[in-house]
Amino acid sequence: GYLYAPSVQPVKNLPNQVLTVLPGSSTGQGFWAEVTIPYVDIFPEKAPCSPWLANVPKPRLYYSQVMWIDQIRTNTNTGKAEYRVNEKYGNCGDTYWAAAEAFRPITEEEISPIHPDAVDKYIHVDLNHQTLSCFEGKDEVFFCRISSGAKFDYQGNAVEKYSTPIGEHLPWRKSIAIHMSGGSTGAGWDTPGIAWTTFFDPDGAAIHSTFWHNDFGTPRSHGCVNARPEDSKWVFRWGLPTVSLDPGNIDITGPGGTIVDVVDQ
Repeated sequence: GYLYAPSVQPVKNLPNQVLTVLPGSSTGQGFWAEVTIPYVDIFPEKAPCSPWLANVPKPRLYYSQVMWIDQIRTNTNTGKAEYRVNEKYGNCGDTYWAAAEAFRPITEEEISPIHPDAVDKYIHVDLNHQTLSCFEGKDEVFFCRISSGAKFDYQGNAVEKYSTPIGEHLPWRKSIAIHMSGGSTGAGWDTPGIAWTTFFDPDGAAIHSTFWHNDFGTPRSHGCVNARPEDSKWVFRWGLPTVSLDPGNIDITGPGGTIVDVVDQ
């Protein structure tokens, strides 16, 4: 048979060597890690507070999601190593266990700044063509397809509430990964491990990694700028200000960040 192609996300299956000792950080033992297999089942450590975790019969994490790992154990039933999975930012307090081999530690080198000395950086988001470009002065140094705010709801009705905000914006927060939630019951979202996130609008619109679809070039988000994991990571590393692996988050006050210019022409 056939599947709707934009709903099929390309993945890899790359199990990892398990760490025996967790590295230290400014907030205690732990490290950022990326899921590198198609999916991994997770098992809540306690009664979940997140609607996503409470309402999904068999919760999983998926390829390219980024989480915070803060403990390790051996499952007494299977004899296999498991990591305790957490979220540093946006988490209501949920923690869960998952197969350790599913997670690859993220290194300082792979998030090192791209062209840190370049001047006149700005990000151009074209809602009409569903594209994103990074410029250094007049030189376009990066280009990708994106999915911006949906123009129709799930019933096919035209809507404005999901529009990506037009205009020039300054980023106000950048996070290696964050839990995002919002909207109303039945029509909202509650999603962990959204990676390479650059918030540019006070209502929460951001450029971020997207693991749940492959429909780039079509408006379908709740106002954010969806991009492929590798594309959002490039933009995250290139845009100012830079973010270090520890703590993996920066709150930006005032000017200094790379302008995000959103147009619809």
